[in-house]
Amino acid sequence: MADARIGFGLFLAPFHAVGENPTLALERDLELIRWVDELGFDEAWVGEHHTTGWETIASPEMFLAVAAERTRHIRLGTGAVSLPYHHPLMVADRIVLLDHLTRGRVNFGVGPGGHISDAVMLGLDPATLRDRMAESLEVIVRLMTDPTPLTVESEWFTLRDAVLQLRPYQRPHPPLAVTSLESPAGMRLAGRFGAGVLSLTTAKSAGGIVDLRSQWAHAEEAAGQAGRTVRREEWRLAIPVHIAETRAQAIEDVREGGARHLLEYVEATTGRPCPVPGPPEKIVEQMAESGSWVVGTPDDLVDVIGMLTEATGGFGTVLLWGHEWAPWPAVKRSYDLIARYVMPRVQGSLAGIESSNAVARAQAARLHELRADATARAKRAAGVPPAT
Repeated sequence: MADARIGFGLFLAPFHAVGENPTLALERDLELIRWVDELGFDEAWVGEHHTTGWETIASPEMFLAVAAERTRHIRLGTGAVSLPYHHPLMVADRIVLLDHLTRGRVNFGVGPGGHISDAVMLGLDPATLRDRMAESLEVIVRLMTDPTPLTVESEWFTLRDAVLQLRPYQRPHPPLAVTSLESPAGMRLAGRFGAGVLSLTTAKSAGGIVDLRSQWAHAEEAAGQAGRTVRREEWRLAIPVHIAETRAQAIEDVREGGARHLLEYVEATTGRPCPVPGPPEKIVEQMAESGSWVVGTPDDLVDVIGMLTEATGGFGTVLLWGHEWAPWPAVKRSYDLIARYVMPRVQGSLAGIESSNAVARAQAARLHELRADATARAKRAAGVPPAT
């Protein structure tokens, strides 16, 4: 893992403040995926939500089908399909279809549901969601890997001689990932299926809101019990980030939008308390100082990724929360700075360039002498009189 390449990706819930044109907001989400594809990001993950008014993508599969037509290289993931909300055959069919339409650029992320308000609206008991997610995933993996007709009589769905007409484009199926928050449940389910993990966390996890190293141990333990393996390269950490040329500029970019996110979305809409005391105009500084958000320069993000690498023992990809805390040009600029100045340092792609430059600089005086001598020789050979 020491020499493994850390990937970079985008995690779009997405977050759009109430009151904006929703059609244009979705268009910006698509443009952001297209932009990070152009910048060389590895992945983009899109969530599924049905309430709150802030996260308005109800079908990540449909959204990613459009995104696939606007991108060239980036892998596209469901982050995540809320399995208890759907019949497992329908989920399997949609993911396999998307797998074919994208020629195998799909990652299949699953979760129990992003908001309790979704489950309540659907008449589901929130206490049943994790068990139903596991039951559904078991069926989906079976359908994708075995064409033998499957019959299941569950408490909440029925299958009779079920077969997927299309087999997955990727074999045995698109790469799996399970969402994980604070409890070990997501990690253990990932281990049970040998799947990747989407850890939705904050930068402060490097210092201790969640013990990420212990979380990963749950995945390894569950994998061992199931006779499977989990790979750190398939562990993704999603963190809130905004980057600018200076720390002061980054804070100013997100001062208003970051406070609105915590006060109007986190506190007023989801019911969770704002984690810092404020006042509103100081919230962004307080979140950055606490380490919960990375609001600063490329150097700051490089340092945080180093801390997370040490805190976890190694992971595969850092995902950046897609947000609109800053004006749109500043949002795009943030990703541009990350691609130009963070990714090459973290991924080691500057090693050869820096080494070559160091060799040239060490020889600069001698090379100048050789160049001057060669020029003088050429002039003499051509009969050019020496300069007076």
